[in-house]
Amino acid sequence: MFKFSRRRALALLTGSVAAGGLAAPAVASGRKIKVGALRFTSHSGSFIAKERGYFDEAGLDVEFEFFQAAQPMAVAIASGSIDYAITAISGALINLADKGAIKVIGGALQEEAGIDGQKYLISDAAYQSGIKTLKSLDDQKFALTQAGSSFHYMGAKMAAAENIKLRFTSLQKVGAIIGAMKSGQVAGWSIVPHIAKPLAASGAWHIVGNVSDYIPNYQVTTVFTSAKNAAEERAQTTDFLSGYSQGVKDYSASMIDGTANQDDMIDLIHKYVYTDRERAKAAPSIVNGSMRLATEAALNIHSVQDQLNWFKSEGLVSDHIPLDALVDPSYVNITKA
Repeated sequence: MFKFSRRRALALLTGSVAAGGLAAPAVASGRKIKVGALRFTSHSGSFIAKERGYFDEAGLDVEFEFFQAAQPMAVAIASGSIDYAITAISGALINLADKGAIKVIGGALQEEAGIDGQKYLISDAAYQSGIKTLKSLDDQKFALTQAGSSFHYMGAKMAAAENIKLRFTSLQKVGAIIGAMKSGQVAGWSIVPHIAKPLAASGAWHIVGNVSDYIPNYQVTTVFTSAKNAAEERAQTTDFLSGYSQGVKDYSASMIDGTANQDDMIDLIHKYVYTDRERAKAAPSIVNGSMRLATEAALNIHSVQDQLNWFKSEGLVSDHIPLDALVDPSYVNITKA
């Protein structure tokens, strides 16, 4: 859907000249944009597009700005300090969409049957005290970055399915949660596999369930931008999705489908992820963090609607917000499965 080539670039440029004075498209301008990201394997689509020149081919000069949580990225998009970002749907993102500040324009990380995904965890202290299943987390502390985060949604969906109540505890940053889990200050959490697996192997906590068992086909993260970009910078936004989608295609071939060289891809991703570790120590975590990224940024609208409904039911966002206030469906394929 978002294939882009030098031939297309030349055709667009020629067309603009022939049209007599129309502004040159983004491909001719090398326009500078800022992209928000986390240093996770799941953000590799953007990293690959940068390193392999797909953003350059799309006419974009990309600079990354790195964050430690989802909600600050939503605020940064709304303020205009970054142009595009990939992160989970949060209460902050929905509320900013309700104010006309941002739009979801595609899908990124997703849970898919048969591909290892996010895990539910129990701290070792809780486990040793006899709390060994998700159901036995009833009335226990469950860690969040913030109320209204994806962690909150994942915990709540599991609790509803198990018919238990959790005491949600906001700790702001992933690092703080890891420390609280190790020290037994909180009993439960959910997180991506590249964080869950190594610490489970060390005995710091225990993996007791898969998020996909409770939230099938969960659209974990989305691609989003400002409402202004979505409405007024259509060529630039389409070009961004073009470059990003080519990066995802390469990522999937190497890290998920096994049809391209994985070692080369690990080398590339390591420039951005686990940069404080030597390559040999970083590689297993990079591989463990490899989950499905949506092809051509396709968006699972059923999952997005379920998330929106949950935020409304919890009083975290206004109950009047329609789906089309959050999502601009004109950029990518919309799926329902």
